[in-house]
Amino acid sequence: MTQKNTIPSRFHHRLRVRWAEVDMQKIVFNAHYLMYLDTALADYWRTLVLPYEASMAALGGDLYVKKATLEYHASAQLDDLLDVALSCRHIGKSSITFEGDIRCEGKSVVTGELVYVFADPATQKSKPVPASLREVLMAYEAGEKILDVAVGDWTALSEGARAVRYAVFVQEQQIPKELEQDSADATAVHVVLCNRLGQAVATGRLLQAEPGVGQIGRLAVTRVLRGGGLGLMVLQALIQAAAARGDHEVMLHAQASAIAFYVKQGFIPRGTAFVEAGIDHLEMVFNLR
Repeated sequence: MTQKNTIPSRFHHRLRVRWAEVDMQKIVFNAHYLMYLDTALADYWRTLVLPYEASMAALGGDLYVKKATLEYHASAQLDDLLDVALSCRHIGKSSITFEGDIRCEGKSVVTGELVYVFADPATQKSKPVPASLREVLMAYEAGEKILDVAVGDWTALSEGARAVRYAVFVQEQQIPKELEQDSADATAVHVVLCNRLGQAVATGRLLQAEPGVGQIGRLAVTRVLRGGGLGLMVLQALIQAAAARGDHEVMLHAQASAIAFYVKQGFIPRGTAFVEAGIDHLEMVFNLR
């Protein structure tokens, strides 16, 4: 069988072959390669900073598989580390075609094509691919930025910040709404990240704790997009805002689950743990000097 050339792609997903995916010869079952491509496609949407369910609801449709084809060049085996390259190759009137290349040690194992149709979820009848979705896909494949970082006041950014904070703090973490919202928003510097559909996906704010000391808080990232560096982008934007106004230090109250994240960014624990809004916290500080 002739091996195709490697499919050039900006997107790569990595996985390791597990016991449940191989046969008695420890070779991957053929059907699992479709699962690998499907798993990679889920991460592709994350890379586009599109929370899939919310984005499709906003677009008024959903994507359904129309055709999936695979061409086998070799066999992946137990414990192999596989790289999946995925690229949007064509957008028709109502269809979107992705090409994938599953590689092991740089050599193509399987190449595939996935064709999806954009359709009405209620009737499953095809609809034209929305112009906004088409634009997002084309922009990403062209190497254009897919995220907007806005820094401003509450008047300009309240809508996006409020939406993300309500979903994360009130709905997910069950913090009372009256504790999550306070008068400090009016004087704070806010950061909101929006994807190319205009959806707010992450936010944070910067207060003036005392002269020369900034206080970062309300840092939140949409649940399905965590782990993609959005929180770090918000944190860096807030630190830059503090430095720009002349602060010599920034501090924050880190939730226990996020302490390791802040330590990695150079924050130092200060004091002892305490409970805030029913959640364990620790004060941490970053020296801007």
